[in-house]
Amino acid sequence: MAQEKKPQSKRRASCLFVFLALLVILVGVGTAVWTIIQRWQAALANPAITQHDAAVGLNPAQRIFLASYLAERVDQLQQPAGSGSNPVLFTIAPGESANQIVNNLVAAGIVADGELLLNYLTYYGYERELVAGQFTLSPQATMPQLVQTLTQAGTQDIELSFLPGWRLEEMANYLAVTTPAQIDSQEFLAIGRRERPFDLTPYPYLTNLPPENTLEGYLFPSQYRIPVTTTAAELVALMLARFDSEVTPALRQGFGAQGLSLHEAVTLASIVEREGVVVEERPLIASVFYNRLRAVMPLQADPTVQYALGSATGEWWKSPLDVADLSLDSPYNTYQIPALPPGPINSPSLSSLQAVAEPAQSSYLFFVANCDGQNRHLFSVTYEEHQANVARCS
Repeated sequence: MAQEKKPQSKRRASCLFVFLALLVILVGVGTAVWTIIQRWQAALANPAITQHDAAVGLNPAQRIFLASYLAERVDQLQQPAGSGSNPVLFTIAPGESANQIVNNLVAAGIVADGELLLNYLTYYGYERELVAGQFTLSPQATMPQLVQTLTQAGTQDIELSFLPGWRLEEMANYLAVTTPAQIDSQEFLAIGRRERPFDLTPYPYLTNLPPENTLEGYLFPSQYRIPVTTTAAELVALMLARFDSEVTPALRQGFGAQGLSLHEAVTLASIVEREGVVVEERPLIASVFYNRLRAVMPLQADPTVQYALGSATGEWWKSPLDVADLSLDSPYNTYQIPALPPGPINSPSLSSLQAVAEPAQSSYLFFVANCDGQNRHLFSVTYEEHQANVARCS
């Protein structure tokens, strides 16, 4: 009989263990439920997290969790979403998911906490309202402000078009005529001329820009879609950032292979831009200037004289030039100096920059406009050949 009591004792111990385990689990679940209820009540009491605006498709558990999660991070939602200071051009491609878009925002430095943004989008149902398009976003904007912009399909954006070959004054004049956004054309010009403080530290490629040089040549000519709230400083920042992205490391390596610094390359490209109307001719025109520089010959480029004259007269590209103009005392007069001028004379296009990075191989030292009305040129090696080409169009 004594041997039969031992299994019963073991069963009692086992039952007691199960009971205690269940009790621990129930206490844990109760504590978790109590915590969730407390967080849920806190979320309900927080006016920044509006319950009635939550996405319809959320189940109760999602609604409670996300409302609580966001309520604990209200202060973060009201702070700048990123750490940068300059606006960034951001593109949402058709068909991109909310996860992809958030990851891209984080990669671009516009958003620091991707998880918070994704939960914000999910809670309010915005992940289904993000629209494809190009946006100008500021890392200093809050997440709700960014989401508002990214769900408006760019309806409040405007488009600006800066043409290659324009000098700073022409860009400013374009802004004065169109009066876009909150852009003061005179402020834009003052920043471009470096007459007004502007932080260049986000643009390492400008580290060695001489203090006496303006931003001429570095405000990349292109189309820009900007919000109506954009200021002159923000536009300059966008244009400098576009230059940095368009002038790739490979392109800069090409400049170095030709023995030019970035500043010298942009300067030469700006001359090629004005001389070469036909894009296909630009590598050949670049080769002529390279050959002259190697031979320590003056470039004798009319656009550099026009640039110097325009700064004094306001007639940006005087044509034709007088004989007296070619004697103008200016470091930009390449009829007088056997070297590049001190800086760019306009904002060159990508094709002109590429022509300077990869010039044609030639022995030409001269070119003159052809008289066929096609904006092409006649090239020659010797001065005698050049004179004959000039005579053909006299």
